[in-house]
Amino acid sequence: MSLVTQVIETADQELRYPTAGEIWMIQDFCRSGEQRIQIANTLARNERYLVDRGSQRFWQQCPNTPSNSGNLRKTNSCQRDQGWYIRLVAYCVLAGSQKPLEDIGTIGMKEMYRSLNIPIANWAIAMRCIKEEVILLLGKQDAVVVTPYFDHIIDTFSQGI
Repeated sequence: MSLVTQVIETADQELRYPTAGEIWMIQDFCRSGEQRIQIANTLARNERYLVDRGSQRFWQQCPNTPSNSGNLRKTNSCQRDQGWYIRLVAYCVLAGSQKPLEDIGTIGMKEMYRSLNIPIANWAIAMRCIKEEVILLLGKQDAVVVTPYFDHIIDTFSQGI
């Protein structure tokens, strides 16, 4: 759900017009559209690079982990999921909202990993490593846009460890 949809739904549920502040948020959302599209395209074009670099950074911090065990299936599964999270962040950037993360379910993924005995703490570290690579790739100005979404994922994996 986009920021525009959220504003409209909230106003409608409260039987009112959007406030001046909400209209300003929509204007800002529209003005930032080109930047958000460029960021999402950069993430899409560089997903494999980001996963590879993030994995290398992660394995330096956590060398004894299932994704670095020599089991190619485990490595591929972990890296597939890392790419999936990058894609979710791109959806959030386009929507201007963390709603895609909430709807698709980082909490559900965390519970799935837990049931498969995959170390949740490792996911938080791995996503921090990917976030660091994204910041290096995008630069500070564009990184400000994606950081809250990566922080949401990291916070979800960090809770209750």
